[in-house]
Amino acid sequence: MTTDISKSGDSAPKDEPPRSAPEAIKAIPVRHYGRYVAAVLAIGVLGALVMAFANGDINWDAIPDNFFDDRIMKGVRETLILTVLSMLIGVGGGIVLSVMRLSKNPVTSSIAWFYIWFFRGTPVLVQLFIWFNLGFVFEYINLGPVYKDEWSDFMTPFLTALLGLGLNEAAYMAEICRAGLLSVDEGQTEASQALGMSHNKTLRRIVIPQAMRVIVPPTGNEVINMLKTTSLVAAVQYYELLRYAQDIGTSSGATVEALLLAATWYLIMTSILSVGQFYLERYYARGSSRALPDTPWQKIKANMLSLGNRSGTGVR
Repeated sequence: MTTDISKSGDSAPKDEPPRSAPEAIKAIPVRHYGRYVAAVLAIGVLGALVMAFANGDINWDAIPDNFFDDRIMKGVRETLILTVLSMLIGVGGGIVLSVMRLSKNPVTSSIAWFYIWFFRGTPVLVQLFIWFNLGFVFEYINLGPVYKDEWSDFMTPFLTALLGLGLNEAAYMAEICRAGLLSVDEGQTEASQALGMSHNKTLRRIVIPQAMRVIVPPTGNEVINMLKTTSLVAAVQYYELLRYAQDIGTSSGATVEALLLAATWYLIMTSILSVGQFYLERYYARGSSRALPDTPWQKIKANMLSLGNRSGTGVR
C-alpha cells in the first residue's frame, strides 16, 4: 500500500498578514534626586558666601586701584623669578638624586635616600628658618681660595629663599623622576644594551624620553605649587608678591583688600601655568594615546556645533 506523501503530514501554512515593525523603545532616564539636592545646597552655600562678602566692610575699589601698582608688579616679577630658579634647582637636583637612588652603589643610593627622607620630612618654613639663622652657628663661610665672607653677607634673603625652596623641591622631584624611570619597561634598556649603547646614552635617548609622559604631569603640579609656596619666603624678609601686598595693606589700612589683590594675582599666574601644563601634557601624549585630548577651543567649538545641530533639527 502506498501513501501519498504530498497529502500526509502538516498542511502548507496559510498566508499570514504582514507583521508591523516593532515600536521604538522609549528610554526614560533615571532621575537622580540626590544630585538635584546637592546642586541646590551648593548654590545656596555659594550664594551665602557672596552675600557675606558683599555686605562686609570691604573697600572693593582698593583692588583695581592698586592692581598695577609698581610694588605689586615688582612682587609679581620677583615671584616668577624665584619660581623659575627654584624649579631649575629642584628639577636638576631631582634628576641627579633619582639616578643616585636607582644606582646599584649602596653608598650613593643611601645618600640619596637620606636626602629625600630629610627634606620631605621637614616643613619648608622650618628649612627656610634654618638657612636664615645659620649665621648664629657659622660666623664666616670659607670655601678656601674660591670664596670667603661673613655669613650674614653671604646668606642674603634671596639666597635663603632660593636654597630653601630649591633644595626642598629636589627631594620631591627625585621621587617623581624615579617613578617615571621605573615606568619604562626593562626590555627597552635590555634592547639598547644589546645594540651596544652605554648606560648614559640609554638614559638620554631611550629611557628619559619615554619617562617624560609620567614625569610631566606631576612636574606641572609642582611648578604651580612652587609659585604659591614662594609666599612663605616673606617670613625670611624676602620681598615678593605677598610681602609687597602686606606693605600696601599696612600703609593704606586696607589689609584684607591687599591680601585679596595678592590672591587675584596668584590665581592669574596659576591659571596661565595650568594652560601651559595642559598643552605640554598633550605634546608628550603623542604616540601613547590613539586620540589626543581636545584643546579648550576645540571643546568650545564642538559644544557650539552640537547646540547648533540641536536647534536646527528641532530637538528639545
